Amino acid sequence: MHVSSSILYASLLLLLLPSTEMKRPGKGRGLRGARHKLTRDRVRGVGRHSRSDPSRHVKPECSESSISGDVVVDCQNQHLNSVPASQTWSKEPKHLLLARNQIKVLREGAFFGYESVTSLDLQQNQISLIEEGAFQGLTRLTTLLLQHNRLDTLSEEALIPIPNLRYLRLYDNPWKCLCQMDSLVRTLQVPSNRNLGTHARCAEPIWLKDMKLKQVDPELLCKEMNPKGDQQVNQMDLIDPVEPRPIRTKPDATTSCYTYLFPQVRMDCSNRGLTEVPRGIPEDVVHIDLSNNLIHHLRPRNFKGARSLRTLNLSNNNMSHIETASLLGLLHLLELDLSDNNLHFIQYGVLEDLYFLSQLKLGGNPWVCDYGWVLLLISVQSNFVWKNVKNIFKTDCTFQHPLHGVLVESAPRGEALRPAVSFPS
Repeated sequence: MHVSSSILYASLLLLLLPSTEMKRPGKGRGLRGARHKLTRDRVRGVGRHSRSDPSRHVKPECSESSISGDVVVDCQNQHLNSVPASQTWSKEPKHLLLARNQIKVLREGAFFGYESVTSLDLQQNQISLIEEGAFQGLTRLTTLLLQHNRLDTLSEEALIPIPNLRYLRLYDNPWKCLCQMDSLVRTLQVPSNRNLGTHARCAEPIWLKDMKLKQVDPELLCKEMNPKGDQQVNQMDLIDPVEPRPIRTKPDATTSCYTYLFPQVRMDCSNRGLTEVPRGIPEDVVHIDLSNNLIHHLRPRNFKGARSLRTLNLSNNNMSHIETASLLGLLHLLELDLSDNNLHFIQYGVLEDLYFLSQLKLGGNPWVCDYGWVLLLISVQSNFVWKNVKNIFKTDCTFQHPLHGVLVESAPRGEALRPAVSFPS
């Protein structure tokens, strides 16, 4: 009988243990600890669910490489609609490139397992929603690129899991500057956050359109929701707002172009309908592509500040004139493409600062090869720093006797230019 009572007592204890375990407090004390445990368990649950998602197990055609010892996973332009599972890669990535895909929503726990990532590129997707726990676990992330998406609102809470965030791009999104954006706007305007949200502008409402998030008065965000009758915003504007006439300004390079950070900082400004070189090219840009635009004229100091530039593509712009000092300051430029434009000549002095140029493309232009042109070539070739330039001036002279139809080729240092064909009679 004593044994039976002991067995019964032990059974009761086993039954009661689970309920006792559930009543144990979480990490910390009180509500704060409960929230911590709830968030932790919720994210873990999402992570397990996401890992079981078949679409995340299909290995995309991405590349893994190493740059200065850092693992880079490049999944750009792979038609992805979700973030690939972290165990897809052979090593933990430090840089994750997901630009130019078809991701529409970042779900809670989307980056589970990516704790080592320090930079995340999500630009040029179709992201319209970021759930509050989407960036959970990205405690080492310092750079987040969200420009060129469809975001119209974002709360500060979504960024709380990223305590080390130093660089955030949000421009070219249709931001609705209303009450829901209050916490984010106030965060962006903290002086120490000077690199967070630069260039991002309001798209709505009309009276705040084109105002930078860093400059908009947070008190204005809730004006239309103010129940008082003494609203500072004109009620007629709310009923039938008139959109202000835009002021024409020179295009900004950061917002007009696509910027990529790896393997080197590169700006893609091609096919953007630009009629002039955009202002504010960052000084750390190494490569810039301005091809297939409508830039007819290069003006002095167009590339002021772009001191790190190594390659510059200005082909297919129907360009007809390059002023002296247009390329001033590009001391480290290695490659210059001026092909397929409408250039007849290049003024003396335009190229003289390009000390390290090794490739110059001038084909597809209707060059007027008069004696002034020949003197320019001779002066360029007499400069010893140009002796290694490849394929320089392999262009057809199309106008003006006596060099009409002559192929102008580079000559070795110290030798005169020789026409490739005989002079026309």
